[in-house]
Amino acid sequence: MFDLCQLALFEIEVVNMDALNLNDLTAQLLPAVWAAAAVEMTYFRQGVTVQHKADQSPVTAADREAEALLIAALNTAMPGIPVIAEEQSASGVVTAIGDQFFLVDPLDGTRQFINGNPEFTINIGLIDCGTPVYGLIFAPALDRFFVTMNGGVAAQTMVDLSKPLQSLSDSNLVPMQTRCRPSGGLVALTSRSHHGSAATAYLDTLNLGATRQTGSSLKFALIAAGEADVYPRFGPTSEWDTAAGHALLHAAGGSVELVSGGPLTYGHADRNFVNPNFVAWGQRLD
Repeated sequence: MFDLCQLALFEIEVVNMDALNLNDLTAQLLPAVWAAAAVEMTYFRQGVTVQHKADQSPVTAADREAEALLIAALNTAMPGIPVIAEEQSASGVVTAIGDQFFLVDPLDGTRQFINGNPEFTINIGLIDCGTPVYGLIFAPALDRFFVTMNGGVAAQTMVDLSKPLQSLSDSNLVPMQTRCRPSGGLVALTSRSHHGSAATAYLDTLNLGATRQTGSSLKFALIAAGEADVYPRFGPTSEWDTAAGHALLHAAGGSVELVSGGPLTYGHADRNFVNPNFVAWGQRLD
């Protein structure tokens, strides 16, 4: 019997990723994503009580209620594929994983959410053998939706939560690609809540045209959309913070690399799914 955690046991299945229809997966998840976004927007407008987890990071009812909706939808859409979700993990649930698993952050940017800043997102990423192969990011307060699609395409669209749920085919998704290095210097994105001296020192080595603070996984999505060029992160993040954005950025032509060298990979339960320092690039500089 476990004192502080529960063990979630799954009959772990293996999916043929070559045959996986990402568009169908998104279509199955959309109702839950919209429902989770509606929950978050209700709390965002009305206010919510803030609690703190063991690591002193904030959590709200919006995080927990949204996560429950997303986990249920994922278990229905792809039964047997484990789901690693932020709040469930924080509560002590230990989920066995295989080569394939989902990473979910139901409300990335909780500090922004609490402070009334609209830069918070819903993140869903699917991992295969350490690599993110599917990513969905929804910023409901900004009406921006990003997703990977069949054919290795990253796409985005504007949505309106106040209107009936749009089907994927009616959502006017537009493919996106990272941009070439701008002549006026790189646009760098930094964390609104966690920017530190190491990231500043790294950026000082680059030819910058501008630096902008941005919350949540939007940093990955904006680079994938060709609206910025680089995002260095020196300091702890969790795999559920980055998986969806990493998948989008890769599909759009970008990369996420460790500061120590090599690609950022996933499934590191031995370090509690904490990422090393990394840099996200639109177009890598040689």
